[in-house]
Amino acid sequence: MQKKKSLRGRVDGAPNPIDVHVGNRVRMRRTLLGMSQEKLGEELGLTFQQVQKYERGMNRIGASRLWDISQVLNTPIEFFYEGINDDIEQLSPRHINRSDNIEGLEETIVSLDGDPMNRRETLELVRAYYRIPDRNMAKKIFELIKSLASPMEEIGEEKIEKPAKS
Repeated sequence: MQKKKSLRGRVDGAPNPIDVHVGNRVRMRRTLLGMSQEKLGEELGLTFQQVQKYERGMNRIGASRLWDISQVLNTPIEFFYEGINDDIEQLSPRHINRSDNIEGLEETIVSLDGDPMNRRETLELVRAYYRIPDRNMAKKIFELIKSLASPMEEIGEEKIEKPAKS
């Protein structure tokens, strides 16, 4: 059986999970700063479409470009690699090119995309929370959200019924 070749870390045309992770971290930081893709692109001398490709992991971010992104987003380069787990690390080009075991690549990419921490809604919520000037009020809102979420954790979302219309 012939070993599947990997082209620049891609397998069967899918982006590498590490590139997807780094792109998600770029999107997270950009969104937390309230910066648009257009503004980031302008600062980097790129189109917003190129920024989109980076954020989705479709295009790899080179070392010099990642340096520029870290400078514009005012964060250390290490930020973009935080949270890479063993499953993702095993799908790095170094491992893929030496191993026939590439199963799980698509599932890993899907799980990265489905992570609620990578959703725009989550990032906007966090950003809005930290903009609340009254920190005592912010803490009360935080406790309220936690108390509302507790029943969902205990009984599971599938068991929650919609309230009856009054």
